[in-house]
Amino acid sequence: MHTVVDSPLGPLTLVGDDDLAGGVALTGLYLERQLYRPGEEAFGERAAEPFAGMIEQLSAYFAGRLTEFDVPTALSGTPFQRQVWEMLREIPYGETVTYGWLARRMGKPAAARAVGLANGKNPVSIIVPCHRVVGANGDLTGYGGGVERKRHLLALERSTAARLQPCESRAQDAEIRTQGGESRAADVEIRTQPREIRTRAGG
Repeated sequence: MHTVVDSPLGPLTLVGDDDLAGGVALTGLYLERQLYRPGEEAFGERAAEPFAGMIEQLSAYFAGRLTEFDVPTALSGTPFQRQVWEMLREIPYGETVTYGWLARRMGKPAAARAVGLANGKNPVSIIVPCHRVVGANGDLTGYGGGVERKRHLLALERSTAARLQPCESRAQDAEIRTQGGESRAADVEIRTQPREIRTRAGG
């Protein structure tokens, strides 16, 4: 099954498997004109409701209110590809690593090119953050969704991380201040301009 939603990057196609216990697991998240995107016939019937929680998280992510996804996935690939995709999940929000660094981290220092190919074939873009991997000189290469989309995602995460860090520090400082023996929590509100992700007509 699948659904299509609008986003700041253009239409996103979410594909899921509902045969697993506990609900739908995400098997694909594809951008329009993305490399290695399957044909529409592979997506199954269209239904928005099973993806409601995932869509809500994506909306919060693009609004700068969410830095870590909690989305069940079921990814199909070779053992090496799945190993790369699992490593991608460990890259912190707002940071980048190189393909060479990732290869060394996996214990395969000569496999930077293979890591790049696996990165480009990641079937769950954004949620499995392949956009956080860059070339040795910082070039924005190897992203199936295109350089401009990769640049947009990295800029969003860096600006959000920079904004959240001082807010978190102020909140922690406020928690240790007391008045009359009672702890006072800081009234820290992160203000964002919500960028709603809308489900397209038909699911």
